[in-house]
Amino acid sequence: MSKAERNSLRDEARSMFYHAYNAYMDNAYPADELMPLSCKGRWRGVTPSRGDLDDVLGNFSLTLVDSLDTLAVMGDFSEFSRGIHLVNRDVSFDHDIVVSVFETNIRIVGGLLSAHVLATALKNEVPALSWYNGELLLKAEDVGKRLLPAFNTSTGIPHGRVNLRHGIRGMSESRETCTACAGTMILEMAALSRLTGNPVFEQKAHKAMDGLWKIRHRTSDLMGTVINIHSGDWVRKDSGVGAGIDSYYEYCLKAYILLGDEKYLARFNRHYNAVMKYISRGPIMLAVHMHRPHLQSRNFMDALLAFWPGLQVLLGDVRPAVETHEMLYQVMQRHTFIPEAFTSDFQVHWGQHPLRPEFLESTYFLHRATDDDHYLQVGKTVLKALQQYTRVPCGYAAVNDVRTRVHEDRMDSYVLAETFKYLFMLFGEDRDLPIKLEDYVLTTEAHFLPLSLATDGRNSTYLNIRIGDDDDDKYRKTCPNTASLVAEKVRRPMRQMLGSSAARPPARLRPLNDPRQIHALSDMGISVLTLPDGRVQLLYTTNTAKSPKDAAEGLTFMQEMSKWNALSDMENGVIAAGVKVKDAVYAAGPGHFGKEITGRKRYMGHVAYAIPQDACTSVENKEELLGKFAAAVRGQCTFAQKVRNLQEAGAQLAIILDNVKDSSHESTALFAMSGDGKDDIQIPAVFLFSREGEILNEALKNDPNHMVTIGELKSMKQEYESYDKCDVLAPASADKESFDQLKRVLSQLVGQFELTLSNDDQKSCEESADAYVTSKTHVEPPKVCKAKDGEQKRDGLDANDIASKQDGV
Repeated sequence: MSKAERNSLRDEARSMFYHAYNAYMDNAYPADELMPLSCKGRWRGVTPSRGDLDDVLGNFSLTLVDSLDTLAVMGDFSEFSRGIHLVNRDVSFDHDIVVSVFETNIRIVGGLLSAHVLATALKNEVPALSWYNGELLLKAEDVGKRLLPAFNTSTGIPHGRVNLRHGIRGMSESRETCTACAGTMILEMAALSRLTGNPVFEQKAHKAMDGLWKIRHRTSDLMGTVINIHSGDWVRKDSGVGAGIDSYYEYCLKAYILLGDEKYLARFNRHYNAVMKYISRGPIMLAVHMHRPHLQSRNFMDALLAFWPGLQVLLGDVRPAVETHEMLYQVMQRHTFIPEAFTSDFQVHWGQHPLRPEFLESTYFLHRATDDDHYLQVGKTVLKALQQYTRVPCGYAAVNDVRTRVHEDRMDSYVLAETFKYLFMLFGEDRDLPIKLEDYVLTTEAHFLPLSLATDGRNSTYLNIRIGDDDDDKYRKTCPNTASLVAEKVRRPMRQMLGSSAARPPARLRPLNDPRQIHALSDMGISVLTLPDGRVQLLYTTNTAKSPKDAAEGLTFMQEMSKWNALSDMENGVIAAGVKVKDAVYAAGPGHFGKEITGRKRYMGHVAYAIPQDACTSVENKEELLGKFAAAVRGQCTFAQKVRNLQEAGAQLAIILDNVKDSSHESTALFAMSGDGKDDIQIPAVFLFSREGEILNEALKNDPNHMVTIGELKSMKQEYESYDKCDVLAPASADKESFDQLKRVLSQLVGQFELTLSNDDQKSCEESADAYVTSKTHVEPPKVCKAKDGEQKRDGLDANDIASKQDGV
């Protein structure tokens, strides 16, 4: 990229910031946020509530506080000075408002501290700031004291919410918080202690981090996403690097960088090794069960994980950072923006894009690390997309769905605090900035905290804090990898990742009817043949693989397929529900919320359809749903929100119907609908794929009063269907002992694969009398054949077994 183009993009990024900032100041200030379509301010308790989204609001001029240091970074010291005056004059925190402890810390405390640090550093050189005398630090200390009551728990893990005036008194009982919410306090709180000399903030944050470390899974070193703050028990045990957990990992590493405490580096290294072992699938990062880390808990990724490559750069592990960033860039190119959640085959799972900064953050750090102009081109692509699709007369509007690019009346404070800041710093050069970036750590909200805090302002109380650790870690220092790395060489094999064999497709992840995946398998020596009865046959031939390495990958793929085929839905973390329509029972996914559908409990009722059909807003036909099974279509909002709205309408049970055409449990694995951390849903809920949903629709067309029965699938099958029919969880006539025997046979098959590959003297074909589950509909003996050229043939895998396991929880 030419210097002229880079400077032009830097100036355009600056003008984008001012378009949004001026729109906020002219139309919304002193409200917390600007509503760019309405062209007015968003106030807590005044504008219509958005539920949990509004926990970030406290009627404390959030957007101005959050974006103060962006003004300083852009060199606009007169407006920076005016902004500080306005905060001093207008902003108060003495409100009877319940706010998010996490969001208030990273945006308000972080914003005030960063602006204070920069104003103090620049006041002797900038006349416009010569008047400044620590006013923002006093404001930050005031907020910090209002957050302290949240830490009064037996575990030290803070409440997720606090009342700014009354602390936790009078609040409805709060039992749960997310890992990121509790573990993203240490930077701001330690900085507040060291700048004010009051040790209590840092002490509370250290205790919270210790509480989290103690409840990690001791075998996997992974963390879950939702915790009971009183007992320390995990409420949700799915573990990834995205929403609910992301900034905890970030603050483990950055606490070491900022404070020099090697304890945090040792902890981060343990977590990082676990993430790279269990969660990383090449460039893809998929969540797993923390207690059973070899099992995926969902088959989609969320946009928040885009921060991870930037964190890897800080650690010095640049190669995987390049790969994951390239994967994210291809997702962005496919959809214009990175959707809030997308599947492992890069389809939209949740379509929103609220102008998040995490992808730009990683782009910025990768450019700093590699000096590769590719990352300037990536930034340019993001900038042009923002200009073309999100700019409105009154700021920048979030995208409600990346497929339609319909706007949402929303512009979060981080758009000014982070998105435009990272764009400006990406295209700018060091001499364009008034500070030396190497002297600061950027918080998760891109606020600046000085590295000098590691030694300056450390109070004596801190020196006496010895946080006991219950394992025998030797806190070893880890040096970053300083070996030169040409990012282009790492990216090149990733360029065609969406349609090539850049990496072996994991068994069970993608459908084998995709020609691109068939090509990838072909490189590994695996041919895919469809039999007349619909089954799929895999033919593994070592001498047709592209290379010995690819042949070894092919063998591993066949072994994984065998092991995956052996898992029941229950072992995969899902206790299937059953929906009886007429005389047949169909498999349905349960919910991670509401009443569990287990044992012999049965729910019987008539079905009515919600209006609107997605049930994402208040239900309009409540009288029709009262006491019935309410059906709604998937999409537009979370499963939990739909069921919550149906519950409020008086429904007895919720049935969510898939919006993906022709999906069926016959070809797609069941998944459990994920909750949102709240514990207010009481009714049971099930998820039906679209083909099973059509059967239900047809039955209701023929008889609107048709009675539907719902219960646990296994017991429903036993009660309503004859035993010689298929059972999804195990062969219907098999008890636990016989099913365990089947699994043992499958383990032997894996050994047979290896034996056949290595033993040239083995007879041409061996047959086993043991039963082998080849599909979800029948049992037959296996055949393992050794052909003349080293072919190993595996017969009897059903198409259902190797179909895409889409839509994880």
